[in-house]
Amino acid sequence: MNQPTATAVVFAYHNVGVRCIKTLLARGIDIKLVVTHEDNPAETIWFESVAALCKEHGIESISPSNPATPELAARIAAIAPEFIFSFYYRHMLPVDMLALAKRGAYNVHGSLLPKYRGRVPVNWAVLHGETETGATLHEMAAKPDAGAIIGQTAVPILPDDTAFEVFGKLTVAAEQTLWQALPSLINGTALPLPNDLANGSYFGGRKPEDGRVDWSKSASEVYNLHRAVAPPYPGAFFEQFGHHFVIEKARLSDLSAANLPTGLHVVDNAILGVCGDGRALRIIELRCDGNIVTAKELQQLTSNA
Repeated sequence: MNQPTATAVVFAYHNVGVRCIKTLLARGIDIKLVVTHEDNPAETIWFESVAALCKEHGIESISPSNPATPELAARIAAIAPEFIFSFYYRHMLPVDMLALAKRGAYNVHGSLLPKYRGRVPVNWAVLHGETETGATLHEMAAKPDAGAIIGQTAVPILPDDTAFEVFGKLTVAAEQTLWQALPSLINGTALPLPNDLANGSYFGGRKPEDGRVDWSKSASEVYNLHRAVAPPYPGAFFEQFGHHFVIEKARLSDLSAANLPTGLHVVDNAILGVCGDGRALRIIELRCDGNIVTAKELQQLTSNA
């Protein structure tokens, strides 16, 4: 068992929360309290549980609906932690609460700040066709993801990576970034770098409706949308022939489809989504009204439409 190197209160959720808590423990941080979220029954829970990890390690965890309360602030003040950490916790923390950490309050964000500040940065990066993203450890401030940068680790976004696959890389990058930065934070030698917001970008949250396919867009744009919201996210969707379709798995096609109207087609026993630039997506797995359909079944459905 490591000798304690510092005390902390941690706000955490999701896989990044789990891995970063494990990293703190491996570096000897004495975690006095973890604040997490109750899982939302309307959300697909494909990620690990911070609450379960805390139970395994005998760490007290709570899940208030709102962290910005005098009661929680008083509790943290009584703990008097050296550090406050936030790892994919979904609420902003009040500045006066951050000030309760004697040696600083730090957050792990899923982008290479100052790019993609704000919500769901991995999904936005994939949607915009980025070829790289990463994890950033930074000081927490009044504005989201605006504090000075302590460390960053980059990861590639390959041409066919989905947001889910990129998130797996990002989780490792978050762990690496925190692992490398903790010794200097603990001994007080960390050298913060400027977080130049003027050269960055900010994005809000995404709604399920944002996954609607517009076939008039280019094939690259439609494909990036598919990759950004592919399962376990809700998926890129559209309506055609009086049915609701969700693209589960797809690839960009090399075939020219300039002679076909935009939208869904079956060509040579392959399902194609034809886009506005005359290129197409080859749809490998397609859900129709909740059920996976084959090219033959889709051909039958379209002939009856």
